Amino acid sequence: MRRSFAFALLLASVAAPALAQTPPATIGDRYIPAPWWMRDPVIASVGQVRVEIQANRAFVSASFQSVDRSVTEASRAAADQVRALSQALSAYGADKVRVETSVTTQPIYDQYRDGDGVMRDNTRADRIARYQADASVRVTVRDVALIERVYATIVASRPTAIGQVSFSLDPENSWKANLHAEAMKDARRRAEAAATNAGATLGRVKIIDPSGRVCQTDVLAGWPSYVAGSGQETTVDEVVVTGSRVQNRMEYAAPPAPAPAAGGAGPSETDIAAARLALQPPLQTLTDSACVIYGLN
Repeated sequence: MRRSFAFALLLASVAAPALAQTPPATIGDRYIPAPWWMRDPVIASVGQVRVEIQANRAFVSASFQSVDRSVTEASRAAADQVRALSQALSAYGADKVRVETSVTTQPIYDQYRDGDGVMRDNTRADRIARYQADASVRVTVRDVALIERVYATIVASRPTAIGQVSFSLDPENSWKANLHAEAMKDARRRAEAAATNAGATLGRVKIIDPSGRVCQTDVLAGWPSYVAGSGQETTVDEVVVTGSRVQNRMEYAAPPAPAPAAGGAGPSETDIAAARLALQPPLQTLTDSACVIYGLN
């Protein structure tokens, strides 16, 4: 009898912690506990906004190649080519154009034909025929108004190869803050419209969740799904987010030519003008969302 009583107490002590750790609901339950803010009628509104802003960063790369019997001369010739270009571009200032350069050198070996007739390199130190030096330059244009001239300057320098021009958008912190403020306003607009159309009156704010997670709770999104249905994003004017409208390419003022660097022999203005192409930065899309829970009257 005592053993049975002790065994029952042991089971109770083991089961108690397990019961304390049991979650309020499990997957498959028909009813899910509602949070405190749903004791009264509420409306959950997700503000979703988007804006198209012109890309404000441009990237392009180029490489120069030189081959010589002397490793020193090969490296020097390639470095001289890229040095003149980097000096011409650096004259704009690092705040507008950033230039990264590098030089690599590798040997070119004599070749021979093996027994199967395949040409192979004779990779021996005493069988080096020439040296190949490759100088590369990667250019980041932080003022996209200069991209046409920068690209033309690279072309006029006659590199061995030129990479494709790419663009990206690096939004300023103020743009992000303004766009998020518009997401909050959009949440209120949607909530007011929904309440009015349903014959109710929008009440006070219960919860403001910039992350939007509250509007994806299980009782709103459906159990066990965590993904709420998404609506159409509201388009915001660029001026509202950035404070000014980015000029189109045709409105750009021609950037002044930088002063030639000392000792530099960069491309001439005639060559740059002849190599100039139309390069218009594309539009990039920024989006944001916010969740606001309102009471209903």
